[in-house]
Amino acid sequence: MDELISAARDALEAAHVPYSEYRVGAALRTADGTVYTGCNIENANYSNSLHAEEVALAEAVKNGHREFDRIAVSSGVRDGVTPCGMCRQSLAEFAADDLVVACDEGGDAVTEYTLGGLLPNTISEGTLDDARETGDARDAGGD
Repeated sequence: MDELISAARDALEAAHVPYSEYRVGAALRTADGTVYTGCNIENANYSNSLHAEEVALAEAVKNGHREFDRIAVSSGVRDGVTPCGMCRQSLAEFAADDLVVACDEGGDAVTEYTLGGLLPNTISEGTLDDARETGDARDAGGD
């Protein structure tokens, strides 16, 4: 089994999910091979909940990492969950379009995507620069 999938499965055991009961774990590998894990942490108002991918990314960035090559995501029901749009955008801040996103389908089954395939035309520093040059924030995905 993929070592990152295994780490994501281990991480989801620590999830705090009293409302949805939907456990998610993530394992993010840095360019130097260090692995950071995260789990989802729910809050009663939902909007303050943390997603597993965010928790792993925050821990990695907190420890000085800014380059990543692979992330694995697993849920307790092994349904092939992919990062949500918000997590995809957060990952895109630090990872290239070719970041491999491995999604746990259960057993040894893993479906792989690239971040660019999951989030085409992302808002990036480049799109913000383009918007500043044209004076039109709508070019960067804003309203």
